[in-house]
Amino acid sequence: MDAKPPLMLYLAAPRGFCAGVDRAVQIVELALQKWGQPVYVRHEIVHNRFVVDGLRAKGAVFVEELDEVPADRPVIFSAHGVPKSVPAEAQRRNMIYVDATCPLVSKVHVEAERHHEAGLQMVMIGHAGHPEVLGTMGQLPEGEVILVETAEDVARIAPRDPARLAWITQTTLSVDDTAQIVAALQARFPAIVGPAKDDICYATTNRQTSVKAIAPLIDALLVIGAPNSSNSRRLVEVGRSAGCAYAQLIMRAADIDWRALDGIRSVGVTAGASAPEVLVDEVIAAFADRFDLTVEIVETARERVEFKVPRILREPAAG
Repeated sequence: MDAKPPLMLYLAAPRGFCAGVDRAVQIVELALQKWGQPVYVRHEIVHNRFVVDGLRAKGAVFVEELDEVPADRPVIFSAHGVPKSVPAEAQRRNMIYVDATCPLVSKVHVEAERHHEAGLQMVMIGHAGHPEVLGTMGQLPEGEVILVETAEDVARIAPRDPARLAWITQTTLSVDDTAQIVAALQARFPAIVGPAKDDICYATTNRQTSVKAIAPLIDALLVIGAPNSSNSRRLVEVGRSAGCAYAQLIMRAADIDWRALDGIRSVGVTAGASAPEVLVDEVIAAFADRFDLTVEIVETARERVEFKVPRILREPAAG
């Protein structure tokens, strides 16, 4: 038998589940324990097929809209947040609902409302159509939030009053790209107000920093995450920007393109905030099957953030 070629695998840390995703998954599991099957979830609870399929196997039913949910069954709103109209409709129908919106997304919602009450029109930096963006824009009346996706977009927007603006961001953006857009907004609208830094969450920032740390050491980067996961896709972009010519998004080990990795001596592995650690272990095992593997963890931060689940799930069921 031929000897396995040597390979250095640099494992980014932090990686994988963030506190908001961990809380959202717990919410579905606790709801199933409390109310039994089925529990309905509006939209994927987090953007990861492995996680969603696991919850579906336990009795969660995933739907896109509230009208697909029977009024006598509980419904959970995803970690990305929902427009105000969704809980309002649930209340109108006297439904039991649990809001799994990440507290850091809810913080942006509160920020937007505060600026709106002060008479400011919002400029939101984010990706059109993303559930988090739809949820945040849906906190305010139509026309009160202008969406920009790039620095070039800033030149094209026509706010109601250029002197009465505030900016907010999606929580899962590229830190560097967002800084460019904020600079463009501040250059065109000097009076614009916003958060002290940005709304990008600690987990997104930390995962991007860890990718930047391993990029100079590796021939290839694999990011474990779903194609519809904004923060996972940003990690691929950050890896490429940091000098890693081959950076690929994979959902799990079966998606690895081994031919593209032919001849590499070092690889970096990270995972988006909605990818569980079991998928990281699966990828490492796949490399160990083919290479004489050395694993080194590159840690750039330690995360100790935890979010409580809603009170309704900490209380015993009635009756």
